[in-house]
Amino acid sequence: MMICGISVLSLFAYRKISREIYLRSLLEDNINFEIPCLDIKVPVLEGTDNKKLAVSAGHFLGTGELGGGNYCIAGHNSTIYAEIFNDLDKIKIGDEMYLVDTDENRTRYKYIVTEYKIVDPNDVGVLDDFGDDRLTVISCTDDGKYRQVVIGKYDKEYRNK
Repeated sequence: MMICGISVLSLFAYRKISREIYLRSLLEDNINFEIPCLDIKVPVLEGTDNKKLAVSAGHFLGTGELGGGNYCIAGHNSTIYAEIFNDLDKIKIGDEMYLVDTDENRTRYKYIVTEYKIVDPNDVGVLDDFGDDRLTVISCTDDGKYRQVVIGKYDKEYRNK
């Protein structure tokens, strides 16, 4: 019985360590998204398919660029999948969010939260280009019935620090 227990614990430890190593390589090789006040730092992969969202945030193809247009990302709020945005409902107007580029300088783009709202899952209008430079973060509500949307406006005055 004891050997079985140790084997199960070892398997869980191995999986956790493997996931941590994989996450670190994703953070090194991809754009990163950070919300310092919520202790969130995750890689952003291109696309929002289930495989990518299981390990990271995903950038909606066809939406903005870093520092330009409406850069839209999604991530899970779940205990089953990647627990990336489980605390997103704690964000406040005025909080800072960052996108960190993969360029040589790891350029940081700062966004200030201006809006938090709950929308219907079919409300894809939040992905539209609004003629300004913003970051839109989308995740399910805790019950999965609706979507949380956080909007941050790009701070053009911010210099990579």
